[in-house]
Amino acid sequence: MSAQNSKGVYIAAFALLLGGLGYLIVTGLSQGATPTLSVAQAASMDVEELRHVRLFGTVLPEDIEQRSDNLGVAFHVADNTGASVSMRVEYRGSVPDTFAAGSEVIIKGDWDEQAEVFRATQLTTKCPSKYEEKREEG
Repeated sequence: MSAQNSKGVYIAAFALLLGGLGYLIVTGLSQGATPTLSVAQAASMDVEELRHVRLFGTVLPEDIEQRSDNLGVAFHVADNTGASVSMRVEYRGSVPDTFAAGSEVIIKGDWDEQAEVFRATQLTTKCPSKYEEKREEG
């Protein structure tokens, strides 16, 4: 085999390797992405589309039910984009210390059509006051 043919084989193999790697990255990112929706967006979608989604909203003060073993909570989350829409959420797991009525939350899970509840597998609270700039009085 001549040196020029060997060089061509290496270039072709390298191009195939780069193409395959690029394909794996693109498909992995598109399949692994979890859509993040407001409560209003989720309420307007088909049930089939509400699988493995992330929702954000504000915890309503009424109907917060802590589980007796402190490993979960049920509550209503309201849309915080101005729409008057809310959803019932049930979460099993460790509840963050900052979880309270009026707190902003991000929940990940699936819509249970039969129970008409969003079954959250992850619950995260946002703490905006911690990151806001302090205003000077004057």
